[in-house]
Amino acid sequence: METSQLFAKFWGWYLIIFFLILSLNPKRIKQIFEDLKDEKFLILCSFIAIIVGLVNIIFHNIWEANYKIVITLIGWFSLFIGLALFIFPKWTVDWLEVTNVKFVQVIYTLLFLIGLFLLNEVYQLIPY
Repeated sequence: METSQLFAKFWGWYLIIFFLILSLNPKRIKQIFEDLKDEKFLILCSFIAIIVGLVNIIFHNIWEANYKIVITLIGWFSLFIGLALFIFPKWTVDWLEVTNVKFVQVIYTLLFLIGLFLLNEVYQLIPY
């Protein structure tokens, strides 16, 4: 299996599962924001985001004008968020707190659509 297809499956399923969890239990959003105030949780999250971003970038840093660029951008975004949480924890958490739950719902709905797009690229559910 090609690396791009593997990452498209991973991110597609991850984003859809993430969307379903937050849709079925919206209290999780507030809980995540509250948990980010705990320094141990924040460091753990930042390390995981950095590792996931680096693995994604090392194995898939493809800048083509198709679905592959979406995978690459997810990796870079993960790396930058992880670095921001690790280097500037207070500033990043304060910035995240300014965003309200409705904005987060819009963001994860967009992520859901990206997940559907990636899974469609791999499984060709809707041919175009």
